[in-house]
Amino acid sequence: MRYAIKRRCHDKIEKFYRNVLKKYRHTYSIQLLQRNVLDATNAMLLIEKSLLRRKPTITRWQKQGWHMANTEKWYYAYTIDDDTITIQDACHAQNMHE
Repeated sequence: MRYAIKRRCHDKIEKFYRNVLKKYRHTYSIQLLQRNVLDATNAMLLIEKSLLRRKPTITRWQKQGWHMANTEKWYYAYTIDDDTITIQDACHAQNMHE
């Protein structure tokens, strides 16, 4: 299985953690931000392995015909074409609403 990650996914993850850094600048470090971004990105590689396919709960993902998988913190929308999984979008669990 090959994985393709859209730039928007990485950007959303990094933007989320940069906002955390701004809000908690005295207790949240750049090193923690980098580790959290890396963990969220690495979790994408578990889609269809240990992160199981679910029906999307966000309407815009449903309309696109995407699949959804999640970890404790992140939800990922993706498509499968032949042997390639393309991660189309990412959303933090705190922001999973319409």
